[in-house]
Amino acid sequence: MASLTQLQLALHSRTLDRAALLLRASVSVKHPIQGSLAFSNERQYRTMPTHGIGKYKHLLPKEAPKKKKERQQMKQIKTATDAEYGTLNVKVSGYDMIIVEHYSQYIHNLCNRLGVKVAESYALPTKSTEVMVMPEQGTKMYVDAILKTHERIVQFSQLNVTLCPIFMEVMLKNQPEGVQLSVKPHTEADYQARFKARPELEGLMAQIT
Repeated sequence: MASLTQLQLALHSRTLDRAALLLRASVSVKHPIQGSLAFSNERQYRTMPTHGIGKYKHLLPKEAPKKKKERQQMKQIKTATDAEYGTLNVKVSGYDMIIVEHYSQYIHNLCNRLGVKVAESYALPTKSTEVMVMPEQGTKMYVDAILKTHERIVQFSQLNVTLCPIFMEVMLKNQPEGVQLSVKPHTEADYQARFKARPELEGLMAQIT
């Protein structure tokens, strides 16, 4: 009797083991991620090789190295002939920046319509003027207002001699109030006036040389 009960217990334990294995297999097939997480806390996919999946930088074209900006140099000044003027500067100045900017754009568009070649159109550094006032009682002056003068340059060349009077008349008729207009030949001093003076840097350069 003892051997029979032992045999029955052994068969019963084997059937339980097989049932447990079948249950584990069914869980892993239905929910493979949950099954793997149920039996192991480690994430298996982190240890798997990716073989470079998701990398794209090697597919992009190589960027060319950035070139250093060259120092701006003065353009050659064209000389006047019997039929055409040389390089001329139309200077527009005033206290209202918006009016000065719009009038300089109008002159630029007028040159394009009349076939006058515009070489450059740029702004000069803003100039500030302090208005000092002396009170009736006292001798110490104080700053009452600061006036800022805005200047624009429209530089063109190859202006026909016969077209110049018409061009000047149209500009003067459309000149806004409070805006000053002047036309003069371009010189090297006008080119240097484009850049803001830096006395500290110039003093250091003078010490080095």
